[in-house]
Amino acid sequence: MAVSSGFTGAKLENWLLLCNGSPSPVPSQSPSRASLSWPSPIGFPRRRFLSQRGVSVGVGFNRVVRCEVAASDTVSGSPDVDTSSISALEQLKTSAADRYTKERSSIVVIGLSVHTTPVEMREKLAIPEAEWPRAIGELCSLNHIEEAAVLSTCNRMEIYVVALSQHRGVKEVTEWMSKTSGIPVSELCQHRFLLHNGDATQHLFEVSAGLDSLVLGEGQILAQVKQVVKVGQGVVGFGRNISGLFKHAITVGKRVRTETNIASGAVSVSSAAVELALMKIPESCHGTARMVVIGAGKMGKLVIKHLVAKGCTKMVIVNRSEEKVAAIREEMKGVDIIYMPLTEMLKCAGEADVIFTSTASETPLFLKEHVETLPPVSSEVGGLRLFVDISVPRNVGSCIADVSTARVYNVDDLKEVVAANKEDRLRKAMEAQAIISEESKQFEAWRDSLETVPTIKKLRAYAERIRVAELEKCLSKMGDDLPKKTRRAVDDLSRGIVNKLLHGPMQHLRCDGTDGRTLNETLENMHALNRMFSLETEISLLEQKIRAKVEQIQK
Repeated sequence: MAVSSGFTGAKLENWLLLCNGSPSPVPSQSPSRASLSWPSPIGFPRRRFLSQRGVSVGVGFNRVVRCEVAASDTVSGSPDVDTSSISALEQLKTSAADRYTKERSSIVVIGLSVHTTPVEMREKLAIPEAEWPRAIGELCSLNHIEEAAVLSTCNRMEIYVVALSQHRGVKEVTEWMSKTSGIPVSELCQHRFLLHNGDATQHLFEVSAGLDSLVLGEGQILAQVKQVVKVGQGVVGFGRNISGLFKHAITVGKRVRTETNIASGAVSVSSAAVELALMKIPESCHGTARMVVIGAGKMGKLVIKHLVAKGCTKMVIVNRSEEKVAAIREEMKGVDIIYMPLTEMLKCAGEADVIFTSTASETPLFLKEHVETLPPVSSEVGGLRLFVDISVPRNVGSCIADVSTARVYNVDDLKEVVAANKEDRLRKAMEAQAIISEESKQFEAWRDSLETVPTIKKLRAYAERIRVAELEKCLSKMGDDLPKKTRRAVDDLSRGIVNKLLHGPMQHLRCDGTDGRTLNETLENMHALNRMFSLETEISLLEQKIRAKVEQIQK
């Protein structure tokens, strides 16, 4: 695992092999830092996004572990490796320069969204839900990544990680994204956004609340955030920090929708798609235009519901099987729903004025040669056949834009619907931001409180060792024929004394936002207890991190 020095003058001295322990010196490199900003889609304060250049070293079977130590550091042999070298763990323990004991791991989000990235790139990056656990595993196998989660929707591809080194972690994740999508790193860096810690937290809360969506307050994104947690349960790498972040984001999303009217009007991609289609045809034809919906999944069903809400009482649904269509027909009694199989798709398109596509097909269903031979559309509905494609990857090829009798709209074009009510969106967003700010502080307080957990555990273990040792001495002096009731009473007495003595220190090691104690005060208490009782929490934390990575590498 790559470990960087956090103090001036530290140099990289050794390449340490996990398996053969053969060191060789290499020069040190330091990552550079730059900042850039982009305007928020709905008028929120501009955020800072970090771009970086760094160095990455692969770790795996027979690969190197890279450590940075001071030039004056000396090393001693270890029974686990060759005497000419030293284990990565021992070197980290002897190096006062290790930055990981001085800094908490960073929460980082590396993202590409509808606001910054064209649909052509997003569809290459899209990761199906069934592949999320595999992606988490691959991300956590990277040198500097401890935890990970994937949020992949039609409007965004965002990877959340807990990184031991922020800059190198971002570099590794970006390279992984490039490898899995086939998009060059240089091209990804032109469109990606990077946020860390508080900014990353606020971003996910805004996403969950629907503030970062094309349609303000859309409910579908909250369901997708919930699905991240559901899929992540039991997956190694979906750890305490990332799990806690997404669970808190769900709470924020629910609270914003409950306490504001943010969900009024068009609140999903599907409803915006219907509104866009109706904006493009004469109002007098809204109830008579021939509608075809291709795909009867979640998105297709929502399109049908919104069409019905707008007064459309007859439509054709094209799907692989009739089962889902029958269920929709049963649910929406009074609506004339006609089922047609996929083999009849082109025929249905030729008889339609508006065609909505929402299937999981990885290849386009409609190409130029399919559409240019379709019969013309009546001038009463505008003379143009509308294709509204809300699928990612797209179901309708961009080449259809060259057909004079057709118009194609995809998820990026829904911005037109969103812009129709910008002023109201901003007002609702401000109400939601107050809630998000409050919840962000609570999450940060919870995460800050995790800093002292190792000290709490070690202090309890230290006190328990003393209690047990003294209890055994006491009981041995009282004889073997001591009644069980008396033994139990003495044991309870010792536990009570220890718990009362620990109560004060434990209270001063907690910083959960429920009292006036600041994080700095809590950390000062932690360091004081570490010194007084020689708990060596920092070294222990480092050991846990290094051992976890080494064990992961060796599997």
